[in-house]
Amino acid sequence: MAWLSVSFEVPAEHVEALSDALLESGAAAVDAAEADAGPAPGQGILMDAGAATPRAWRRSALDVLVTPGVDPAALVQTACSRVGITPPPSQVREVADTDWVRATQDQLAPVRVSPRLWIVPSWHPAPDPGAINIVLDPGLAFGTGHHATTRMCLRWLERVLRGGETVLDYGCGSGVLAIAAMKLGAARADGVDIDGQALLAARRNALHNRVHAEFHSAAEALQQPARIVVANILAHPLIVLAPLLARLTASNGRLALAGLLAEQAGEVCAAYRPWFDFEAPEVDESWALVSGIRR
Repeated sequence: MAWLSVSFEVPAEHVEALSDALLESGAAAVDAAEADAGPAPGQGILMDAGAATPRAWRRSALDVLVTPGVDPAALVQTACSRVGITPPPSQVREVADTDWVRATQDQLAPVRVSPRLWIVPSWHPAPDPGAINIVLDPGLAFGTGHHATTRMCLRWLERVLRGGETVLDYGCGSGVLAIAAMKLGAARADGVDIDGQALLAARRNALHNRVHAEFHSAAEALQQPARIVVANILAHPLIVLAPLLARLTASNGRLALAGLLAEQAGEVCAAYRPWFDFEAPEVDESWALVSGIRR
């Protein structure tokens, strides 16, 4: 199969968040440049104070490299959903064979999540060998540590884990949260995903990190509730999953939900309130993490 490039334009204020979401959703590389374009259909012309050009005219062109076998339309749809924007019209073309692995690696640098916790791509040396370093090769799976939702989940796990707990990562992607849980002292960590490619990446990453974590298809029925459950998905799937995740959280256990925009936090919490008491949401950029305790 050929490599593909999907190109489209978005308002400049969405470029950073959307680029992160595209990479987290499976894009091999994302290139952004200023676009010389008028307002999108249906937009008015809004002026910034002192600006020489209309604010609605300031747009950016994104060129997204898609690996063979990945549906470019589905990838853009997923990323735009994460950012909360409507997928724009796009053009898809085949691209010549190049060293795309190197292009991808150049875009993913180590991420410092907290003073003692780092996400380190497998091709990079660890910036702080004395820290807890999670070695990651995401492949086509969500979860590189570059997105705010992943970082919030990692910091939450770091705060709540005391050692010896059972952990469930529902929608595990690359396995980063389950692997982090084991490195932070969990007795057992399980990951669940609907994507077979994600499960393969997660198992490979667990081996790289020399931790034992189990990764399962969502079609497999999990029986035992966990003391700590984390799900970094999207608002609507989280609402649908509320009864299941409530069943999979032990009494007095802790739950963290992420992948939702700040304005969606109330709706998501409402779906879980029959079972959980929630704390105030944590917000990073425009994203929120909500956490609660199972009654």
